[in-house]
Amino acid sequence: MGVFYNIMLGYFFGFALGVGCALAVFYAIYSGGYRKAVEHGLQQQKPKRYLEEMAAALKRADKEKAEKERARGS
Repeated sequence: MGVFYNIMLGYFFGFALGVGCALAVFYAIYSGGYRKAVEHGLQQQKPKRYLEEMAAALKRADKEKAEKERARGS
């Protein structure tokens, strides 16, 4: 019984709490980045990086649209 008890404690503290902590850190990083992106989107004068990424996203969207139209046409 003692070995099983130790295994279960190790599993709980190592896996359950460890994964929970990692997910909490990932969420904090994600939500912080999201908040900053919303702030940049609402500014009158957009940052240079925002404008570059927006242009790249529009270019990718146009490319995907052209590929879909090409696939539909053939």
